[in-house]
Amino acid sequence: MGKNVTAVVEELVTPILTDMSIELVDIEYVKEGNNWFLRVYIDKEGGIDIEDCGAVSEKLSKRLDEVDPIPDAYFLEVSSPGIERPLRKEKDFHWSIGKRVHLKTKEPIEDLKVFEGTLSQFTEGMIIIQEENKSYVIPMDKVESARLAVVF
Repeated sequence: MGKNVTAVVEELVTPILTDMSIELVDIEYVKEGNNWFLRVYIDKEGGIDIEDCGAVSEKLSKRLDEVDPIPDAYFLEVSSPGIERPLRKEKDFHWSIGKRVHLKTKEPIEDLKVFEGTLSQFTEGMIIIQEENKSYVIPMDKVESARLAVVF
């Protein structure tokens, strides 16, 4: 059910975000304990603030009430993806070129499963990470998880 819910919510939230010049980063529909959570992560040039999250939450909540696509009771959360923004889709990797990323693979590549460096290229499903003086080419389908890396 989780994938169906996220697909429906994406259809409902996309026009709202487009009108507000806000980008959809991700949607999660997860059960934690006894409660269901619908989490919508948004971003825009210059960053998201609490007012943006509140406005999107209000508009999306109204649309969800009208369409009622989720049979369970749930909590709606709208937020920025945070400083460790997850990278899941091709557009996320394109957006992250030139940024520092942290990536885990499903299986070792050159004897490593964890990579942290600058995302230098993303083409045809291949992620190229520059770590100090070495480049690693990682197929997107071998990635277990990826996110922006915090640089202090």
